[in-house]
Amino acid sequence: MEERRKTRSFIGKHETENRRREKGDGRRENGEQRTENGERRTENGERRTEGGREYRGKIEGGREKNRRTEGRRDDSRRTVGRGDEGRRGNEGRRTERGGGNFRTRRVSPESDSTPQKRRRDVTAESEILTEIVELRRREGRSSPRKQKILSLEHEEKHGPIRLNKYIANSGVCSRRDADMLIETGAIEVNGMIVTELGTKVMPTDVVRYGDKILQREKPVYLLLNKPKDYITTVEDERDRKHVMQLIKGACKERIYPVGRLDKNTTGLLLFTNDGEMAKKLTHPKHGIRKIYYVELNKNLTPTDLEKIAGGIELSDGEIKVDEIAYTGDTKREIGITLHSGRNRIVRRIFEQLNYEVVKLDRVVFAGLTKKDLPRGKYRFLSDAEINILKMIK
Repeated sequence: MEERRKTRSFIGKHETENRRREKGDGRRENGEQRTENGERRTENGERRTEGGREYRGKIEGGREKNRRTEGRRDDSRRTVGRGDEGRRGNEGRRTERGGGNFRTRRVSPESDSTPQKRRRDVTAESEILTEIVELRRREGRSSPRKQKILSLEHEEKHGPIRLNKYIANSGVCSRRDADMLIETGAIEVNGMIVTELGTKVMPTDVVRYGDKILQREKPVYLLLNKPKDYITTVEDERDRKHVMQLIKGACKERIYPVGRLDKNTTGLLLFTNDGEMAKKLTHPKHGIRKIYYVELNKNLTPTDLEKIAGGIELSDGEIKVDEIAYTGDTKREIGITLHSGRNRIVRRIFEQLNYEVVKLDRVVFAGLTKKDLPRGKYRFLSDAEINILKMIK
């Protein structure tokens, strides 16, 4: 029994020692594992520390970027001129960003480190620019100034103009007649007699012809569809109706009729202050074409039609028409074209053959027509029509 006890006790001791050894080994293993875990935790801590540093760097970078943005906004607000009060309210705001989140915080103006943009010194800049201008003025231009091109209308209105054209535009006469007036010493410029052809005058010069001061005017061209019972004159001593009453107030320039139409003749009548143009349109050598509609008191026989087409002898010489033809259902309505400017020429042609003109209407004059122009009304010529008239030679 005793040996069994000893044996059991010995075995128990050994088992206990083995268990202790096993526990010790287990503890050592656990310690080693704990050490490894600590090392891992240390590594993780270091990583977290580095991550925190990067995180703080990102936060600081975002703050700096927000400061720059706010600085630009403040500069733009100052430029727009929202006032000091608005700027003070915006200076106290800053937006921070970190980790993708935004938040707004208040900072005092004293703690704001945003650099302020310097205000422009306008006075100093003006002085600098003045010095540059004076320096360039003293040194002169390195290249000649480019010639400024002005329109013909601007040149005629503001620039110098030949004296004969000035006189013609004033309505006294044509350019050729104006040259004769200049050569004979009939024209004065600023109180001095001018006899040299080609002299130019400015709008401010005083040009005098006799006791009359000539006014430089722009050319005006007006077309009237003259009604019946109006005489072609500028004024009438017997207070009869005249064509100037029909265009009263049409323009401020002094215009006058080109050619004449009888009291009972209707149709186109041109008005202008261009003396040269007026002479060109009335002189027979230019062959200005005029078309008339004629209504007779009886039918025109073919024989008389042939006589008129071949030429009729009148008291002041022979007259030949350019064209003549029947225009209506009856032979009382005639169309006749001619370029002569003699007085009452159409009526005299038919009266020579014992016909009475009941109605006479001028429907075309120098290419101008009555289209869209009612009786008794007027209109100004278009630029295209004026150019056509100026091309007449």
